[in-house]
Parts: sequence; C-alpha cells; structure tokens
Amino acid sequence: MKPKTISTQIPVPSRLQGTDGVRREIKLAKDSECKGQTPIQVFLEKGWITEEFMELYAYCYVKNQPRNKSTSSNNKTIVIGWDPRDPSGVFTEAVVRGVRKAGGKALVLGVVPTPLVPLFMLHEGADGGIMVTASHNPKDQNGIKLFLPFHGVKPLPADDAELTQNLLKQNFVAIKKASIKGGKTDCRQKALELFRHFSLLPENSWIESRATLKNLTLVVDPACGSLAGIAAQIFREAGVGKVYEVNKSGAVNLRSGVADLEGCPRITADMILKPGSRFHRHKAVVKLFEIGRANQESAKSGKKRIAAAIFDADGDRFFRLEYDPFQDTLWVLSGDETAILQARHLVYHNKHSGSLYINTVESDLNASTSAKSMGLSPLLTAVGDKWILLKIRLALLEQKLVTAKLAKKKSTQLKNKIKPLQKNGVTSVNALLDLDALISEAPDTTKNEVLTVGSEETGHNITTGYLTLPNKKKMQVYSGNGLKSALNTFAATEQLALTLPPEKYIRSIRQPFPPGFKSTLYTYYIRQDLFCRDSQVWAKVKRLLLQTAKQNGYSGKTRNFPDDPDMLYISLAEGKVGVFVRNSGTENKISVNLRGRKSDASKLKKIGLEIHKLLFSLLKDPDNALYKMELYALSQIASQPVTDEKLEVKNQYRLRLIDEMKKQNLIQSSPEGNRLTPLGKWYILH
Repeated sequence: MKPKTISTQIPVPSRLQGTDGVRREIKLAKDSECKGQTPIQVFLEKGWITEEFMELYAYCYVKNQPRNKSTSSNNKTIVIGWDPRDPSGVFTEAVVRGVRKAGGKALVLGVVPTPLVPLFMLHEGADGGIMVTASHNPKDQNGIKLFLPFHGVKPLPADDAELTQNLLKQNFVAIKKASIKGGKTDCRQKALELFRHFSLLPENSWIESRATLKNLTLVVDPACGSLAGIAAQIFREAGVGKVYEVNKSGAVNLRSGVADLEGCPRITADMILKPGSRFHRHKAVVKLFEIGRANQESAKSGKKRIAAAIFDADGDRFFRLEYDPFQDTLWVLSGDETAILQARHLVYHNKHSGSLYINTVESDLNASTSAKSMGLSPLLTAVGDKWILLKIRLALLEQKLVTAKLAKKKSTQLKNKIKPLQKNGVTSVNALLDLDALISEAPDTTKNEVLTVGSEETGHNITTGYLTLPNKKKMQVYSGNGLKSALNTFAATEQLALTLPPEKYIRSIRQPFPPGFKSTLYTYYIRQDLFCRDSQVWAKVKRLLLQTAKQNGYSGKTRNFPDDPDMLYISLAEGKVGVFVRNSGTENKISVNLRGRKSDASKLKKIGLEIHKLLFSLLKDPDNALYKMELYALSQIASQPVTDEKLEVKNQYRLRLIDEMKKQNLIQSSPEGNRLTPLGKWYILH
C-alpha cells in the first residue's frame, strides 16, 4: 500500500501501529509545541501521543468495527481498562469519550491487568476491548492495545492498515465538538471478581490444593502497575505460605518490573551492594536477598523455597527470581525458562504429546530443542504475542476441521485454504472469521490439546485457559497473562520440589534446558523508517552481516517471516545459529539479536559489534531531542566519571536517558560514577 499524505505532505505509513497497537511519549494537546497541529500530525511529526489522538483512535476503532445483525452502529459495547501511569485521567477519559462519541457503550474497568480486558470482553459478549497502556515502557509514554471479539485476538497488519486509513479520513475538529451518544457503566468490581475466579480455578492455576504452595515464600513486584494489590492477594488465596509485596505505587517500570531484568540471567550479591550497582535500588531484588538470607538454612533443608514474581506495568509479562541458598545468588527465569518448566509439567501429565510449543525469534534456540526432546512440535514466529495467538488459532481451526462432519470435497477445499495461511501468514482477522464460519458445524470440543505453551522470551507466556460464560458454557481462552504464567510456573516447580533434594531442585529450575548463547544489542533515538525491507540501509546491513559471518566461518541464508517482512533474519550453521535485525514495534529503537550455541559466542559477538556500529552510523536521528541529550551527556562523561545526580540533563529525562545509554552499552556504572565503555568511546569519535 502506498503511503498516504496529510495536509503537511509528510509521508504517512500504511500502518501507524507497531508490534502491539500504538505507543509514544505523551504530550498534552494544549502544549505550545502541539499548537496548530492535528493529533495525527503531532503523532507523526513529533513522535508524541496526545489525549486528542487517543480520543480519535478510540472513536475510529468503534466506527471501524464490523456491523452484525444483532448490533447497530450505536450500541456496540467496548470494554476499557488501563494501567496506573495516567493518575490525572486525562488520557483514559479521552479514550472513554472517544468510544461514547462514536455511539459505543463503555464498560469501564479502571486500573486492571491487560489480560482481563479480553477476558471480560468474551465473558460479556462485548464488541471490542481497549487497554490504555505503554506496557513495559517508561512512565512518560502511553498507548493503546486493541482486542477483537473473535476469541479476543489482536488486530493483524491489514486490520491496523484499515484503522489507519479510517483515522486519516476523520475531521478531528468535528469529532471534538461532537456530543456524547453512548452510555457508560462501571464494571470494575464485576471484572475483578471474574479475574480472581478465573485465576484460582484449578484447571487454570494448576494448583491442586491450598497446601501445594504452603512452603513458598514469595516477593511480588507489580512494577507499580495494574497488578498492584491484585496479584499479591490472589497468591495468598492460592495458598502461598508468605507473600511480600513491593513497588505497589509510584512511577511504573522504574527500578522495578521485568524490563530491568532483561539480559541478566543471574544477580549476584555485589550487584546490590553499592550505589551505582545495577540493582542497588531495585526493591524486589533487594527484598528477595534480605528474605533469602534470613531463611537460608530453611531453604537449604528444603523446608522453604524463596522466590519472586516480577511483572510489568500492565501485567501481561512475568519473570521469576529464585533465591539460591547454596550460592547466595538470584537466578533470573525469563519467558524461555518459565515456558519450559510449564511444558515439562504438562507433558508429565500426558496431555500434550505432539502439541505445539510456539516461541518467537527472540528466544534461546535451545528452548525449542528442549521442547522437541519432550515430544512437542516446536514452531517459530515473528516477535509479538499476537503472532503466537494467530498460530494457536490456525491450529485450532485445523483441529476443528478434522472433527467436523463435512463432505470430503468441502473438507479438502478448507484444508487447501488453511495451508497457505499457515505458510504465508495471515494479514487480517477476517480470514480467520471466514474460515471459522465455513466449518461452524464442528462440535466445540477437542480430543487432543493443540497447544502446550506459547512463549516470548520477554515474559509473555500463553497456555490454555478455561472461561465459564454466563450461560454456564465453557470456552478455551488464550492471552498473555503474567499472573496465570506465575501461578502455573510455581505449581509446576512445587511438584518438582516434592521429588528432588533441595540443591538438585535449584539446579533443575535455574536452567531447565542447556542454555545457548543469547545477546541483544540496542540502538535508540533513530530513524526507524530508514530500515525496511530492501531499503538502502537494510541492504547495507544485510551485506555487512553476510560478509562478517563469512569472515567468521559461517555460511548464511536469509529466512523470511511473512508476519514481519521488514525483519532481516540470517540463518547460519544450518539453523543452529541466527542473527536478526529488527525495528522495535513498541519503542524508538532497533536491535541486533544474536542467538546460537555457547561455542558460537565469541564469533557472534564480533559479528554483532560490527552491525551495531553500522546502525549507530546510519540510523541515529539528529533531530531527536533525546539523541541531542545523549550526545551532551556523553560529552560530560567523556572527560571524567559522572554520577547520575550530577549529570546535566533535564530531570524528567535523566533516569530514562541513563538507562537507555546503558542498554546501548555506551556507558557503565563504576564506584566513581558513569564511565564510557569502549563502544561509547568509539561512538563519540565517529
């Protein structure tokens, strides 16, 4: 699709959305820097999301919903939830207003975890769902995730493109003046009770009795987000021996939550000791060491297990921390490790032989190998839990076709429709709706489980959930659900603890599969539009990647992922090694991702460094305000170490900038303050 233009003639992409909806740094429409511009212009030209954009987006989402026989355009019900990053309510109220101006009835949940929005939507038979959140992003950003009534799936690229075109056609001045048409109902308590019941149901939690988790002492970190107060209470009701909650309120995702743990498989005591240490001010990490040491002997004897459940601000991601009393250290279990632990538990109960283990290209390649050794069927997807959900839905449709009593000719025709979708990808949910309608005669039962686990390394784990509808009918539901993943993981490992000596238990869960080599190199504050399939930058990166791979003894070939055509994925060593470069769909950054065997580490680091430097050279955006701050901050650090507090940067950006410079490996902490890394020294000279 050709880019559209708006009145300023700036190019507009076919989709405004990224990996999961829209997400940007927030600005108020009344800000002087936004004056005289439409919400779309501010979004595109400035890279900001205003409350007016949110109102417009919600309005168009309702108007863009397909009409059906039972629902007119003026009585669609839309479930709306949000995380706590907007205490003023300016942005969340704008979303509710947009829904109601479009004629929709707003079922308002307030501050709730993301998975509750599609769950409540399906329970109530609503026409759509909106979650106002920027997920794991910093507090100065916000956004919108959307859910569709077809099994709670997320919009696919063609759906996003259709919504984008609808947005571009609107006259916001007229919408701003429009009157409220739809109603509004506070459904918070009803929704929270549904979430509690769903979470504690044994077939969803996998917890057989309240005694299952009695020996577990748990630190809960909701990242000052949607699960604050909710997760801790559900853990208590599930029978966890002792529960300590930290980071209940404050700035979301700041020195809390899963994002701080990414790329760190182990946390040692020296990482919390001194100011400037990576986890010195991470409350969950500090608290877990404190509790672990106080109960070290009980943990060594196996009487207690000390762990933490770490979430992100909107509650769809989960990492586990495990205190090791034998080494006085913490083991970090990402989505890969927790998924394998869950899979092993399910396979042990003989329910899932041959079923799917789905993960994304970000995962450790050895996770899939481990799943295959359990008798599962590994399947690799592009980044984003919506692609995992899509693969699940296609597999369920295929199974439904097998159980349907259809004429042989029709059955063959439908199989021939499903196969190309599985191979070439699906761009619109309408394709799934059409297929589902054609095989509607099938009984709504399944003989064998289709899915074991769907997993993202970043902490989205998806397993089958069971929802009881008001008519008492049960339906299978699938979504990234941090709390369900946590309950499932702890239920799985407590079963292990009953059969293994304490030290062997720790070894079995800290690395549930032999880890490969995994590294991700980030570049922030960039021109993301320059890196797309077959662009000049894309071609240069591909050329250098293949060249450096060859210099290091690899032969490589490009692997295409229809779900993410702009990702550059080079498969090396006959698929045992992968290097891929992709724009983030949630932040202004690009990453070089290195995946392989431990023996490939040194070679992959060399390849990664060359590509990383090239991206710094080609993509940094000189007009980006944070890029300018980054250069100024680095110039201060170049001459001498500088502490966080003494770095001359605007207060509201200081912590974010320091964190993102560290993620780019430009600076590192030292007792004296922040220092340049070798890459940082190279960067300021080029």
